Amino acid sequence: MDRAAALANDLRRRGVADVLTDSTTRSVHSSDASLYRVPPLLVARPRSAEDVATAIELCARHEIPLTARGAGTSVAGNAIGPGLVLDFSRHMNRVLHVDAGTRTAVVQPGVVQAALQRAAAPYGLRFGPDPSTHTRCTIGGMIGNNACGSRTLGYGRTSDNLAGLKAVAGDGTALDLPAHGGPAALRDLVLANLATIRTEFGRFGRQMSGYALEHLLPERGFDVTGLLAGSEGTLAVLTEATVKLVTDPAHRALVVLGYADIAAAGDAAPALLEHRPTACEGIDARIVDVVRRRRGPQAVPPLPRGAAWLFVEVAGDDVAEVGERATRVASGGEDALVVTDPARAAALWRIREDGAGLSGRSPAGLPAHAGWEDSAVPPAMLGRYLRDFEELMAGHGLTGLPYGHFGDGCLHIRLDVPLDRPHGALERPGGAKALREFLVAAATLVAGYGGSLSGEHGDGRARSELLPLMYSEAAIDLFAQVKAIFDPGDVLNPGVLVRPRPVDADLRVPAARPVRERLALAYRHDGGDFSQAVHRCTGVGKCRADNTATGGVMCPSYLATREEKDSTRGRARALQEMVNGSAVAGGWRSPEVHEALDLCLSCKGCASDCPTGIDMAAYKSEVLHQSYRGRLRPLTHYSLGRLPLWARLASRLPRAANALLRVPGLPAIAGVDSRRTLPAFAPETFRAWFRRRRPAPGEPVLLFVDTFTDHFAPEAGRATVKVLEAAGYRPRISERRQCCALTWISTGQLDAARKILGRTVAELGEAAAQGVPIVGMEPSCTAVLRSDALELLGEEAAAPVARMTRTLAELLLETPDWRPPPLHGLEVVAQPHCHHHAVMGWEQDARLLREAGADVRRLGGCCGLAGNFGVEKGHYDVSVAVAGQQLLPALRQAGAESAVLADGFSCRTQIADLTSRQGVHLAQLLADRLP
Repeated sequence: MDRAAALANDLRRRGVADVLTDSTTRSVHSSDASLYRVPPLLVARPRSAEDVATAIELCARHEIPLTARGAGTSVAGNAIGPGLVLDFSRHMNRVLHVDAGTRTAVVQPGVVQAALQRAAAPYGLRFGPDPSTHTRCTIGGMIGNNACGSRTLGYGRTSDNLAGLKAVAGDGTALDLPAHGGPAALRDLVLANLATIRTEFGRFGRQMSGYALEHLLPERGFDVTGLLAGSEGTLAVLTEATVKLVTDPAHRALVVLGYADIAAAGDAAPALLEHRPTACEGIDARIVDVVRRRRGPQAVPPLPRGAAWLFVEVAGDDVAEVGERATRVASGGEDALVVTDPARAAALWRIREDGAGLSGRSPAGLPAHAGWEDSAVPPAMLGRYLRDFEELMAGHGLTGLPYGHFGDGCLHIRLDVPLDRPHGALERPGGAKALREFLVAAATLVAGYGGSLSGEHGDGRARSELLPLMYSEAAIDLFAQVKAIFDPGDVLNPGVLVRPRPVDADLRVPAARPVRERLALAYRHDGGDFSQAVHRCTGVGKCRADNTATGGVMCPSYLATREEKDSTRGRARALQEMVNGSAVAGGWRSPEVHEALDLCLSCKGCASDCPTGIDMAAYKSEVLHQSYRGRLRPLTHYSLGRLPLWARLASRLPRAANALLRVPGLPAIAGVDSRRTLPAFAPETFRAWFRRRRPAPGEPVLLFVDTFTDHFAPEAGRATVKVLEAAGYRPRISERRQCCALTWISTGQLDAARKILGRTVAELGEAAAQGVPIVGMEPSCTAVLRSDALELLGEEAAAPVARMTRTLAELLLETPDWRPPPLHGLEVVAQPHCHHHAVMGWEQDARLLREAGADVRRLGGCCGLAGNFGVEKGHYDVSVAVAGQQLLPALRQAGAESAVLADGFSCRTQIADLTSRQGVHLAQLLADRLP
């Protein structure tokens, strides 16, 4: 029996029930949000403090390391390990108690920060620290890193917001702090080293590297709770925390100050602290430019003159006093903007938030990596440090998008170190050696300013080896002695902080080979390299958050199952392990890869919602293509994947075809879940109806007639014609039937898809060359023309058609003097199709409805059917669970007279199958109200 199996058996025998040793689980837990990959031997998901104590005891006995993990959003590599990974996010994720009187909450370590905020909100309270990952990071992880966020000036660090901790030390000792008081040997160690601790630790607020020994000083009250915050799971494993809560001030004002460059903004930040801001954040034109490129010009509201900006927030309960402070802050910049409207302020803050998320690509368009993303200096030194750091980057040929908590002296940046290139390459040498050379130089620079390698993310595997550049030998020796007191067997998170792993060991990207041969898709933005494409995922974990309240889609399957393998990140990790060929060794046909991809709905939500721009739907298509090329395919690839062929045959005898679909057991033979009601073929196709009508005069527009509109929902097509003619257009259709090959694409039949789509684009190209708009009626098919065609056919062939393809709303809003029919007083519950959201964006539809006077409730998330996904055997339960996230509750709440808007045929099918409501297309909504 191997070590993993022996430990797993002992854990289960002792009552730790949720233990996973399969290779899929190991591969998806092989990395966090850092540069590093360390596949664990096994993963356990504890349900209680007793489970945690048992795991530590047995790991010590088996001499297997243990690493605690929350959401896996660590960018320093402190949530991965080679032994047992304890994943707290699955079960120990509850808020146990909120006490409004004492303004405290008792939580388990796996509770998400945003969930704690929701629990505290009814009492008028909140948890102060707000890291950018607050929608998915756990309180346990925040304590492990001593996380801060943008409002540390107002609320302090996580360590400042702790009232008590319960934990199990590496030697098995149960800690109940502050009541326990901590080990006696620790007190003796501190008293023997007061000079070192007083002179080297706690010199400024963002000195987070190493152990926070300043909390143990007598004048600090020997605060062991403060020591454990930021110890990165190397001393003890948290089982419960009592956190302090605060009230939000009644009034806020945002002051945006413009400067010539980012160093000038850094120079100015310290002087603004006298105005007691709650936040003082810095960005420059590099982030603003990338937000404009990726999100569109409308994503960047007007800013003060300059090439760099400070976002300074002041807050308080007296509106006049807040206004006076805002005015004084505004006098400190070359140009300034004062905003008190919360909506305007949120739009401005979104520049900072979106830019930070998009920093995974450098200004040069290259992959940008963590590793030196979190340095800090005393705020008075920040401007000078920024100038020297810019010179250091230039000297190493690197670029990045700098931003950070300038009021705290903290700089965030990801750098485009070419990890995928060997160090000896003639063009831009890279690899692990290039990373090491830069990290050593950067650490030397920050230490020279009296700064810290880490300002809030921890040292982890990325910086622990560099600690001797910042601390004396005496301080480094103290770290080892503290570790020995709590964890003498070095069980907890070895390789971090004490006896560290080399910074260039265990790197994820260099371990992967390029994959460029015989690919079906172009991967235009990744140099034609499938490996670079899947390594877009940096592990930030936004796919683990519920983004539906803000209109997001990603990731519906994770929200349904709460399994890491069913998140976009988990799938990317499985694909990355496939590429490097170690933990997943079977190539394209690896069971681990297919298990991870099975519940991917191919919704494309990640393509727009993930800040890295990952497109899991495309990767799934490629995997299926490579796995089944030249082989027998799953039955549904023939039945559902070639639906347009069967629909064309059924159109000859639609009544007979519909009767056949109702034969008991026949759909199941085709791989369809027996609980599904299949949509009926229309008695007359849209094309047949269109040919027998007289065309109206007007500007020409070409309708792209997709299979779903033609054979199943011709009423949507007829309504589209009516609306376009009323708007002054003369719709026409192609002479021959056309198909976008969507069903072939989603089932990975990409050779056939290329041929089918190639013929379609060639014919549509004639209209595009004449400047005739092409209007798509089915969003998923429209998205193929706008996006997938470029990947399958190349830009030269597909770009002209992509540029001329419009949704109905886009074309109508481009039409001079067009006005929508009035929809005043109508409540519209809108379920945008996922591909519409991800590729075209739904903003124009929302604008059209607003201008028409409708009261629109836009739903986030996916409908759950997602083309063939929800129809296939094995997917029904997840399909319904996904619908239950937003769609079904909204329809239950909607009034009987409310319109249910769903342009996607699959969305309307799901609505009809699971409810008594009927969805309508935008064209139908407008056509019914035309005079």
